Amino acid sequence: MAERPPPVRIDDLADPQLAPHVVEIMESVAPLANELTFSLDDLLDAARAETGLDDPGDDWFREPMSVVLRCLDEEAGLSAFGRVSAHGQMLGHLRNRLRVEHLVRRHPEILDVEIRRPIFIVGQPRTGTTHLHNLMAADPALRSLPYWESLEPVLSDDEQAAVDRGAPDPRRERCEMSLAFLNDAVPYFKRMHDMTVDHVHEEIQLLAIAGSTMLFETMAVMPTWRDWYRTHDQTPAYRYLKRVLQCCQWLRGGERWVLKSPQHVEQIAALLEVFPDATFVFTHRDPVSVIASTSTMIAYTARMSQEKVDPPLIGHYWADRVETMLRAGMRDHALLPAGRSIDVRFDEFMADDLAMVRRIYEVAEQPLTEEAHAAMQAFMAEHPRGVHGGVIYDLQGDFDLDPQVLRERLRDYTDLFEVALEH
Repeated sequence: MAERPPPVRIDDLADPQLAPHVVEIMESVAPLANELTFSLDDLLDAARAETGLDDPGDDWFREPMSVVLRCLDEEAGLSAFGRVSAHGQMLGHLRNRLRVEHLVRRHPEILDVEIRRPIFIVGQPRTGTTHLHNLMAADPALRSLPYWESLEPVLSDDEQAAVDRGAPDPRRERCEMSLAFLNDAVPYFKRMHDMTVDHVHEEIQLLAIAGSTMLFETMAVMPTWRDWYRTHDQTPAYRYLKRVLQCCQWLRGGERWVLKSPQHVEQIAALLEVFPDATFVFTHRDPVSVIASTSTMIAYTARMSQEKVDPPLIGHYWADRVETMLRAGMRDHALLPAGRSIDVRFDEFMADDLAMVRRIYEVAEQPLTEEAHAAMQAFMAEHPRGVHGGVIYDLQGDFDLDPQVLRERLRDYTDLFEVALEH
């Protein structure tokens, strides 16, 4: 096995130094920024023109999508490249929505597909959820969402027909090209969150098709969007998530889903409303570590979209956001169904991950077969943790945050769940 790279300290968060060829690529598309409109109607018209489809389904998505588009345009502080990138992402969500609705109209039996007993991993970012999700997704008996499918759950009719005739799925190549640019432009990102074409991904992209997702918060600090999201019932977005999952299951099969997203921590009531027979895996880690790694990852990737990166602004925003999510999770933890939920502490999971998976399977009443166990071991052998090297985090130096003050703010959470402190 190759020697792992030593950990790095990212010392240019506030003054990003991008490779010259990356700067050249970003500058080459920047002139397009002035021509872009962030009007929902204009974007929807563009998506209709690209797809040849017309009906985006029910109107619930219009309000949240309009709010986030206005924030991206006026509040996010996007660079020219950031505007082009954000515009492309939002246009993609609308294209996906038109294709989902088109598929459902052609095949209304999709809405009869049952999403039975899904397993939701509910936990803050950086709490081991990605590793746990990948391990469970290695089980061939569980259905998960590979990254390429999360970006484009439904193909155009022409592309789907070609795939049905045996052609390669074009989504994989498009996803690979996107990841290649990401890893080239921000090479330390994979140390914090390695992403590949086939690795299992969160359903936040599917929730974006619904029009409302915490994914939007990772694009920039946008308090107006945050306030809309936190003060509006997200159950309709989760209902639409179910609709997209039904499409995915109808198209590519599967019987029982394993899903995860940090946003679920404050959306337990919505999950229970839409998926009443779900099993919940609630992960816990020292929130100071969560804030440090989340803030660093978002500040580091902000160089791809922000006119000026402000690490203290990002750090304080995410410290507050982690706290509000954890407090919502503490409040709603009692709603979790007895016998269908389990709390997973980060230190216990890291000490023996497969033993923890076995406990989760017992709660979920999911057989841990020899085939599943072997698949998980194979995944770990092929994807050892930390293979790309680590990152040195500095809350005080980078974000003007005092770890001890944060610890006291969240002492009631760490005491309630007996979370091991890491600093």
